[in-house]
Amino acid sequence: MKIVAAEGGRRKKYALLLAARDSEYVRKVYGGYLEVFVRAFGDSDGDGDGGEDWDVFRVVDGEFPGDEELDGYDGFVISGSPHDAYSDELWILRLCLLVCDLVAMRKRLLGICFGHQVICRALGGHVGKARGGWDIGIREVAISETLPPYMYLNGVLQRRLSAATCYAKITEIHQDEVWELPAGAEVLASSSKTGVEMFCFGDRVLGIQGHPEYTSDILLNLVYRLSTAGSITVSMAMAEGVRRQLETTGPDREFWIELCKSFLKTEEE
Repeated sequence: MKIVAAEGGRRKKYALLLAARDSEYVRKVYGGYLEVFVRAFGDSDGDGDGGEDWDVFRVVDGEFPGDEELDGYDGFVISGSPHDAYSDELWILRLCLLVCDLVAMRKRLLGICFGHQVICRALGGHVGKARGGWDIGIREVAISETLPPYMYLNGVLQRRLSAATCYAKITEIHQDEVWELPAGAEVLASSSKTGVEMFCFGDRVLGIQGHPEYTSDILLNLVYRLSTAGSITVSMAMAEGVRRQLETTGPDREFWIELCKSFLKTEEE
């Protein structure tokens, strides 16, 4: 499936490596997770370079881009997933190998939640169950005051730090976390719940534990589905707590989306 963003000129091309299956709600309301990501990170008006194309590869079902296709993409996004990034399921092991290939090719690679964790694993770090249990709802994360000199960071994070706003709220729903970063990676944000909320590995790899792409209704639908599916770890009381929280606060979604788009589309010198 492909979403075409604009006409004319040289078109940038991105791939969503989808590690989850579309829920009935997301299919009905948004047309699937590809559309959710394109709405968040895509550039439907063009970027002065002719616009974008987005493809989806459902890696959770064993659908991967061929080796000959990789060079045609400007960037890749690995989505969240209900699966464990430390599992040895075949498709997860294949995804780890693909991550290593993309890093070697110096392709831009953005990992969200599970994607953040699987990139860490693939590059030699360690991930596992969150020591503090589930983190669900809106979480305030602290941005590191010392940032690497990458253009996409200086363009977004540095402005926030310059404005004396060292925190940003993000949507969270995860029970796994990064325990130890791979050698050479740097922590960009942390929280009271999770030590590695965001990290980079050079100027071409970015991992974010939260969900910049999620809207409040997607989060609520997911939480209520978990709470009514017989889960012993996500209760109805927890779901109600998230609903009440969202009545009074929300994520700094525009900030996170700007950061992700800046990362995917900034050309480092």
